[in-house]
Amino acid sequence: MPTDPDLTSLPNLPQDEDGPVFKAPWQAHAFAMVMKLHEGGCFTWDEWATRLSEAIKQAQADGDPDLGNTYYEHWLVALEGIIEEKDLLPAALIAERQASIKAEHAQSHGHEHSHEHGHDHG
Repeated sequence: MPTDPDLTSLPNLPQDEDGPVFKAPWQAHAFAMVMKLHEGGCFTWDEWATRLSEAIKQAQADGDPDLGNTYYEHWLVALEGIIEEKDLLPAALIAERQASIKAEHAQSHGHEHSHEHGHDHG
């Protein structure tokens, strides 16, 4: 049975005394996906922390200034990598979920209000 994750083991996690801090809903969704997969025993917390650390180091090597505003983008890269490595979800489902999260990210990027409603497509 998985142990409770040690959030302090995650490099640069945006948090306050109450826990993780999110600037947009897509960040909370990405965080929740990782927690759900961990709780389901899909990977250990050490595996996740290592994968996230590697994603951050790679982004820094590629020129990310590491100002904290791209943290959850690294989270998505790490999530994609661990899902592929562990073969946790079909590729089509991964692509669909990532597209959904990235669409949320695009909508909230640069906007002060995150509770806007889009048009319904029926």
